[in-house]
Amino acid sequence: MHSDIQVVIIDDDAEITEALTEMLELDDFCVQAFAQPEKALASLHADSPVVVLSDVRMPRLNGLDLLARLQQLDAAIPVLLMSGHGDIPMAIEAMKEGAYDFLEKPLQPEHLLSRLHHAIDKRRLVLDNRSLRQNLEARCGLEASIIGESAAIKGIRQQVLALAQANVDTVIYGDTGSGKDVVARALHQCSARRDKRFVAINCGGMSESLIESELFGHEAGSFTGASKRHIGKIEVANGGTLFLDEIESMPLSLQVKLLRVLQERSIERVGSSTPIPVSLTVLAASKDDLAQLGEEGRFRKDLYYRLSVASLSIPALRDRPEDVLPLFHHYAQQACERFARPLPELSAAQSTRLLQHDWPGNVRELKNAADRFVLGIGESAMATDEAPGGYEERMDHYERHIIREELKAAQGQLNAAAQRLNLSRKTLYRKMKKHRLDKQLFKAGEDDGS
Repeated sequence: MHSDIQVVIIDDDAEITEALTEMLELDDFCVQAFAQPEKALASLHADSPVVVLSDVRMPRLNGLDLLARLQQLDAAIPVLLMSGHGDIPMAIEAMKEGAYDFLEKPLQPEHLLSRLHHAIDKRRLVLDNRSLRQNLEARCGLEASIIGESAAIKGIRQQVLALAQANVDTVIYGDTGSGKDVVARALHQCSARRDKRFVAINCGGMSESLIESELFGHEAGSFTGASKRHIGKIEVANGGTLFLDEIESMPLSLQVKLLRVLQERSIERVGSSTPIPVSLTVLAASKDDLAQLGEEGRFRKDLYYRLSVASLSIPALRDRPEDVLPLFHHYAQQACERFARPLPELSAAQSTRLLQHDWPGNVRELKNAADRFVLGIGESAMATDEAPGGYEERMDHYERHIIREELKAAQGQLNAAAQRLNLSRKTLYRKMKKHRLDKQLFKAGEDDGS
């Protein structure tokens, strides 16, 4: 049951040690016993996957001194002290010094097992968190920027490497807050243009005249208020990468000019007829399907086809829960540096709430949650207060979880998942649409027509 975390028993009474070892091993604990605390200490190191159960009164090194030595070695090792002397002041002192618990002999088996279970859970969580932090610190290159352990994110990292080497114009799709800008920067950093400029412009929220000037630049006197020449973003990005965020909101009249830039690789500043050659890679990001917008007349089809030499899609965070904790630790570490705060310990309950939350705001919402966690702004720091509360909301949340797990088990095969859920294929499909679940995210390979 607990093969990953060992219980280290330290007691100079051989009968007690033998009895405790037998009881714990029969309950599936992994046990190592020592009669001498010095030998136990010699076997341990920081990050040892252990909890310690030690007697207090021993001849050469008593329990409190042992506790102090263990605190120096690794303050997060749970130490449970036991004594048959009913020493209340000593128990109080031990708890003050950081003991996990103080147990009175004769030990009550059920109470002992319960406390050991809790201590092991705590140690496991501490070691898991340390491992995540160490993995983040060890990351380099793409893994340091596009963080995650899900199959989808691993696939995106492979796509980024391939597209960056091909140096082609690319459209990045994803919901708001999913990290499209992070992927765009990674494409630039992995390309041969990495030493040149990465220039980003948000096409949303700007007037048509302003965005035209920002993109193409203007000559002095070209319009009222243009007192001097202004170099536009496209020209500034010459030699590097231009990132057009929220391109779906670019006015149609400007889409014509952008299409000309992509075709001819040259621009004309507003108020000038002199062509200026530019060499750059254009990356565009959209939360909407540009092909669909093209069909609806809200985006130029010719620009869509010219931009979409390649494309990649970032799944919503709710569809890749494996990435939640690595991302949370990454942003928490960044917040610690930004706010000059120590990194708090993430409890098991907090980890569970993070994993259960749907993250409608995606990675951006998770980053804000990490900031609040580091700042210690109450329980809201975990950003999970929005979790479903009413009966229908809870049932929807539960239904989505079940369907997602069965799709994962069936590797995206709808027939198999429907059979496992005892649903018709049509009903499963309807529920997948309701919960915005995409079978492609669960597939291990090509399915058989489902």
